[in-house]
Amino acid sequence: MSQEARRLLIVHHTASPTLHELFEAVRRGATTDEIEGVEVVTRAALHATAVDVLQADGILLGTPVNIGYMSGALKHFFDTVYYPCLEETRRLPYGLYVHGNNDPAGAVRAVESIAAGLGWERAHHPVTVVGAPAKADLEACWTLGATLAATIS
Repeated sequence: MSQEARRLLIVHHTASPTLHELFEAVRRGATTDEIEGVEVVTRAALHATAVDVLQADGILLGTPVNIGYMSGALKHFFDTVYYPCLEETRRLPYGLYVHGNNDPAGAVRAVESIAAGLGWERAHHPVTVVGAPAKADLEACWTLGATLAATIS
């Protein structure tokens, strides 16, 4: 990648085979050959740092629904980066994908609330998948990744 490449950070908690399938679809979309000049960096939520966020031009977040909320790992990520990134990452474009076996609304609402507090700007509506992903769900994840990559390219 050239020094001019824009960086898309994917922060995910991939705790199941289904979430791995969604993550891979998002990553394939973000790395499509149709979009040039974007470096895609992936970090597990428990290992992503404020430096990762500060170096990003856009961010994609992935989480399971845990008891109606985002995963503890993604919450830990937000707790770790919130204040160090508060001023420097305003207007950072972001996207979100969520998987659960029940209603994902609480998880989406929690992530969007924290992202709004950080001043991040939603670049694509959240992709929510309940139960086993259908072909349309995987396509929506691919589109999410491609949209975020295109947004920052």
